[in-house]
Amino acid sequence: MKEQKESEEVVVNKEFTDECHRVMAAVSDALYAIGGKWKLMIIIAMARGNNRFTELQRQVTGISARVLSSELKELELNGFIIKKVAVGYPVTIEYQLLPYSHTLEEVVAAMTKWGMQHREKIKKDRS
Repeated sequence: MKEQKESEEVVVNKEFTDECHRVMAAVSDALYAIGGKWKLMIIIAMARGNNRFTELQRQVTGISARVLSSELKELELNGFIIKKVAVGYPVTIEYQLLPYSHTLEEVVAAMTKWGMQHREKIKKDRS
């Protein structure tokens, strides 16, 4: 009887551990794709019509040209944006959000709501 209970506990613990690992793997994948200080900020700026490099750099306060370039390349590799080059004089480069980027709308909305709540909590705690 005792062995059966221990066996059941091991199965439950393994299921719990497996689920924990699945959740952590999914979060790790998400952070790889959109993590860091800038990626979501760039996507938010682009969703509001900022599609040229200089517009994005101006809108995303504090980002350097080198970091913006790197982040845009990563967003492109992960299927969130596309780089469009218009040949002419001068050459015009614009970035556009791909439909896949809209899958982040709920994530951004939830983060916005939580961020506002957190800001208010910190203000209250400090006063």
